[in-house]
Amino acid sequence: MVSRPVTRDDRPAPRADARRRGRRARRWVIALVVLVLLLVGADFGAAAFAEHMISQKARTQLELTDDPSVTIHGFPFLTQALGGDYDHISVSAAGVPVAGKLQDVAVNAELEDVTAPLSDLTNGNTKAITIGKLTGAVTIKAADLARLSPLDKIKDLRIEPSTREYVENGDSGQSEPAPTTTTTEGQAAQDESSTGVRISGHLQFAGKDLEIFCFAMIEADAKGGTIDFVPKRLQFGNDQETTVVPAAVQKALMPNFRASINTKDLPLSVTPTGVRVQSGSVTIKGEAQNVSFADLSK
Repeated sequence: MVSRPVTRDDRPAPRADARRRGRRARRWVIALVVLVLLLVGADFGAAAFAEHMISQKARTQLELTDDPSVTIHGFPFLTQALGGDYDHISVSAAGVPVAGKLQDVAVNAELEDVTAPLSDLTNGNTKAITIGKLTGAVTIKAADLARLSPLDKIKDLRIEPSTREYVENGDSGQSEPAPTTTTTEGQAAQDESSTGVRISGHLQFAGKDLEIFCFAMIEADAKGGTIDFVPKRLQFGNDQETTVVPAAVQKALMPNFRASINTKDLPLSVTPTGVRVQSGSVTIKGEAQNVSFADLSK
C-alpha cells in the first residue's frame, strides 16, 4: 500500500476555544501597550505642565520679560509630583535685570532635593518651595560691569581672560599668553576662587584720553560674599609710544579698576565658590543650602 504525504487539508483544524484564547491574548497585549503609552504620555504631559508652572513663577520672581527654561529631571514624574519631592530641576534665564544697574545677566541654576507640594506649586506659594542644594552660575557681561562704580568711569570697557602669571609678572618682550581653558582633553577647566583678567578702556588723565590696560585678579571671597577686582598693574594701549605707565600715573588711575560685587545683590544669593573670565564676560559660580524659591531674586 502506497502512502501519500500529509497535506494542509489533512491536518486537524484548530479548536474554536484555542482560537478565541489567542485573540483574547492579542487584545490584552494591545491594551497593555496602549495603556503604557497613555501613562508615559500623561507623565510627560504632567511634567510639561509643572515645568511651565515653575517657569512662570521663576519669571515673576526674577522679573523677566520671558519665561525661563525649566527642565524637571527623572522618570516617572508623577510619583515626584504626587509626593512633592523632586530630585533635580534645571533653570536657566537670560536678560535678568539686577538692582537697577545690571540689565543683561544670565542665570543658570541646578536645584536638587526640591520640596514643592503640588498645591503650593499651583497656588503660587513660592515661600513653601524649598531647595536642599542650589548650584548656580551668574554671568555678567562687560556692558553691565561698566555700569558699576568705579568701573563706570572707564569708557569702552572690555574684558578678556588672562593668566595669574601674566597679571603678576607681565612678560619680558613676549606677547601675553592665552589662559588655559581645558585640563585634560575634552574636559572643561575647573573654576577657581581667583583668576586673571585684563580690563581695558579709556580714561581721562591730565586732560588726555588714555587707552589703559589693567591686569587684575578677580577673587571670590566666600566669607565676605563678594567678588573682588584687585588691580595689579597698568599698561598703556597701542596708541602710546610706550606701554610703561609711570608710577605716579598708576597710583592715580589704579583705583578706577578696583571694584567689588556683593553676591547677595545677585540672583540666586549663593556663596561664591568660583569665578571664570571669558571674552566679554565674567561668570560667578556658587552654592547654597536649604533656600526658599522665593529668595532666588535677592
